Amino acid sequence: MSKYQPLTDHLRGSGAAVVPMTFEQVERVIGAKLPPSARKRAWWSNNPTNNVMTKAWLAAGYESTRVDMTDGKLVFRLARGSEGGSVADDRGAQGRAGGSDWFAGFYGGLRGTVTIAPGTDLTAPTGEAWDAELDR
Repeated sequence: MSKYQPLTDHLRGSGAAVVPMTFEQVERVIGAKLPPSARKRAWWSNNPTNNVMTKAWLAAGYESTRVDMTDGKLVFRLARGSEGGSVADDRGAQGRAGGSDWFAGFYGGLRGTVTIAPGTDLTAPTGEAWDAELDR
């Protein structure tokens, strides 16, 4: 049995479309400390080749989302095509039946994946001329 099998069992047994957890709660469920690499955002990706624990939540039919590295918490959300056959929204709604609103599955899909350093001015010129008339 995998070290992370208890997480698979916990998620499957929850019966919920959305399962919010802290990192400490995950540690209690698996009965061990998370590795230091779990303090990096990439560790919580849904790439099945990422790490053994990723396979645990994917095997249960869930995806990680809303990973908050500062507060050490995340949400496991039932994946499309899993037992429920729907995608629950991150706020705990019942989810939407596949196909009823195709855009709904994309909403917030990249939330938390990009970090902009404090003080960065996203409106500042890049120095590139995007218009040929500006080059004259």
